[in-house]
Amino acid sequence: MFRSCATLAARAAGRSAMTAQTAPTIRNLATASSVVSGSRSHKVVVIGGGTAGLAISHQLLRSGKFAQDDIAVVDPAEWHHYQPGWTLVGGGLKTKESLRRPMNRLIDPKLKFYSDSVGAFSLEDNFITLGNGDKVNYDQLVVAPGITVNNGSVKGLPEALADPHSPVSSIYGYDTVDKVFPSIEKLKKGNAIFTQPAGVIKCAGAPQKIMWLALDYWKRAGLYSPSNPSASAVNITFATGLPSMFAVPRYSAKLEEMRKERGVEGLFQHDLVAIDGNTATFARPDGQDQVTKRFDLLHVVPKMGPHAFVKNSALANEVGYVDVDEATTRHKKYTNVWSAGDASSLPTSKTAAAITAEAPVLVSNLLSSIQGKDLVAAYDGYASCPLVTGYGEVLLAEFKYGGVPQETFGWLVDQTVPRRAFYHLKKDFFPWVHYQSMVKGTWGGPKGWLK
Repeated sequence: MFRSCATLAARAAGRSAMTAQTAPTIRNLATASSVVSGSRSHKVVVIGGGTAGLAISHQLLRSGKFAQDDIAVVDPAEWHHYQPGWTLVGGGLKTKESLRRPMNRLIDPKLKFYSDSVGAFSLEDNFITLGNGDKVNYDQLVVAPGITVNNGSVKGLPEALADPHSPVSSIYGYDTVDKVFPSIEKLKKGNAIFTQPAGVIKCAGAPQKIMWLALDYWKRAGLYSPSNPSASAVNITFATGLPSMFAVPRYSAKLEEMRKERGVEGLFQHDLVAIDGNTATFARPDGQDQVTKRFDLLHVVPKMGPHAFVKNSALANEVGYVDVDEATTRHKKYTNVWSAGDASSLPTSKTAAAITAEAPVLVSNLLSSIQGKDLVAAYDGYASCPLVTGYGEVLLAEFKYGGVPQETFGWLVDQTVPRRAFYHLKKDFFPWVHYQSMVKGTWGGPKGWLK
């Protein structure tokens, strides 16, 4: 959302760009009017109406320490999207419309909602300037606008995505996700390539989730045989800019085993840089020559990064993310500024599941700071990725800082084994709990419902 497995990171694009300078995202200008009267001074201003922004603002409100309009939410989006579900849309299991809600209906009426973008930060003077030029003052500032998807990072990608006849698609956009499954259905023979870029993206498992669903679809259609891929009508390649299948060794080993068992070609450290017709070009590290591959279906994950209004501000670290302490979520320079979710520098996966653990820590420490108390809550880096490995099965990866597994059900089952029960968590429970509880500030992930 300012927007994005969840991170899936989705919650995606949905997080949208807050400035017109960024690439197209899943958010649009809201039809609701911006606040035009009343006080523009608030105890807390939360930038972002995505998963992180809504969870934090509502958890703050539920603390009982804030009155009407003490907390403000700033976001230009008309819709809030559950981006982790876009993998399911790409697999033909859900519609994209079923995974979105009007933004203004999700925000508690006790919160002030500014349906506008952010123009600038005035951090020394404790106010922000909205896109319309109005100033909004704050005592505490939470910066959670998510990240942006840059389709322009791959030459030829915007044109290919816009062409309804092109076999190029992507689950990483509201306007492109419903092109994915028809492309999978349409392919009867040829080369299918699924890409993942080097660098940070929302829900780092999603690029291969859609591949596993497509593989299962073609297998059921009689077009692909894992035991004899060379004789199959469809050939499948996973081309990733990274050196392995997944960043956490425990799950990467299992996924690599699965890749080999299912006959998927693995191109590691192959970073997609251009599309020309039915030819994909990949950059290689250390000055190696570029590699070209012909395709009949290409699923692309573009590069992603911080919004310009964050990256170009004094809030950002050297790569453009809000520079916060990895345990407390407080900014390293500005003690009344906080961040969580995809826009933060927290060194963990950018997923909705990570936000379930980040948000309560941020809220607890922000409240302690207001009261002049020490910050005792600490985020341990928990994140999760429900890796869909086929229709009816999910490998549930859960881990904390350092790639150390932190599994909810590890005492009961081996979570590296794909299971139907985990599939129903991904497909049915998580989308439900997102809108029924998480964005309302009452869901704590593995810790269950919050008081």
